[in-house]
Order: sequence, then structure tokens, then C-alpha cells
Amino acid sequence: MIQLDEAKRHLNIDLNYEDDDDYVAMLIDVCVIAVKNAINDTTTTDITTILPLKQAVLLLVGNLYANREPVAYNQVVKVPYSFDFLIAPYVAYYN
Repeated sequence: MIQLDEAKRHLNIDLNYEDDDDYVAMLIDVCVIAVKNAINDTTTTDITTILPLKQAVLLLVGNLYANREPVAYNQVVKVPYSFDFLIAPYVAYYN
């Protein structure tokens, strides 16, 4: 599992700043579920032991922390070699 301190370092949040701790902890849980859903993982395996999937979780945490609303009013550009690139080898396709 991704620890709170690790996520805060990823987000460049001072480890002594605790006002957002509950929110960041919730984001970690949400993003682990989102990545598991994205790769169609139905197991109880800790996906954060797989480094590309762990990074995908951290990318989502960062995105959701920075963008707390469902819309943005600036130009959105997809970053290459990012989330989709990290999870692609782990997606379970079913017939």
C-alpha cells in the first residue's frame, strides 16, 4: 500500500502539514480502486507492489489532488508515457 508520507512527498506537500492528510489518504484508496478497475483486476493482490502500477496510482493521486473539480477551463494535453503507458501491460482483457 502507498503510505501517506510517500503520497505527500509525491505531491510536494510538507510532511509536517497535516490539514490535507485525511483527503490525501482517501485519494490513495480511491486511486488504488481506480487502477484496479482500469486493469480489470478482481484479485485482492496489492497492486502497489508492481512499480508501474504504483506510479499510476501516484499519478492519479496527483491529478485528483490538483484538480478537485470535474471541469477545467484551460487546454488539456495528455502527457505521453503516463498513466495509460504504465497500466497497459497489466490490463486483463476478457473474451
